Amino acid sequence: MILAILQCRMSSTRLPGKVLKPILGRPMLSWQIDRIRRSRTIDRLVVATSQETSDDPIQAFCDANQVLCYRGALHDVLGRFHGAAEVFGPAEHVVRLTGDCPLIDWTIIDATVDLQRRAESDLAGNGIERTYPDGLDVEVVAFSALERAHREATEASEREHVTQHIYHHPETFRLAHLTQTPDLGALRWTVDTPADFEMVEKVFKGLAGRNNNFLQQDVLDFLEVHPEIVAINAP
Repeated sequence: MILAILQCRMSSTRLPGKVLKPILGRPMLSWQIDRIRRSRTIDRLVVATSQETSDDPIQAFCDANQVLCYRGALHDVLGRFHGAAEVFGPAEHVVRLTGDCPLIDWTIIDATVDLQRRAESDLAGNGIERTYPDGLDVEVVAFSALERAHREATEASEREHVTQHIYHHPETFRLAHLTQTPDLGALRWTVDTPADFEMVEKVFKGLAGRNNNFLQQDVLDFLEVHPEIVAINAP
């Protein structure tokens, strides 16, 4: 089974509560989950949030929308992921997604899964050798590698960043990188700040007629006509 785990929390320092901020009357998280569920490779989706009371609204959202939810430590996100995979598995592969990527392209998820299987890698992703916009991030990790990282990682940063331990040990973990041409790695489609949210909100509004059925190229085409939107959160 391929299990997708979407990590999110309400206590973002730069934009608190961002995952439930409304876009066209729906929480941002709702838009992202709808997009993830269009994947042809994912068998099950779980939202992984923390046990802090500040994240109770995420649990309530999941309960109201029939979305599986797992709650673990706020800062030990690796432990949270491992726990979610154990509770909602067994899974051979785990897709790691983050709640600040509402424009996620499900075909890129599928391409990353396909790469991980084809390369027989412990981890495949598009965020290290970045040629995709920041905000279309996907990682696919073999559960055996996730389990090993959970067992071996001791540094606080390696507990907070799920796959950091794997990237730190390329001599023992097999890595595969999904890249594309042209290189679009300088584009910023993630949501960390109010300006990021404004930019993404305008994209959703501009493509509202497509019923959330749009891909990376559709966003690029839209933004080519609206450079003023790109400028909102340009680095």
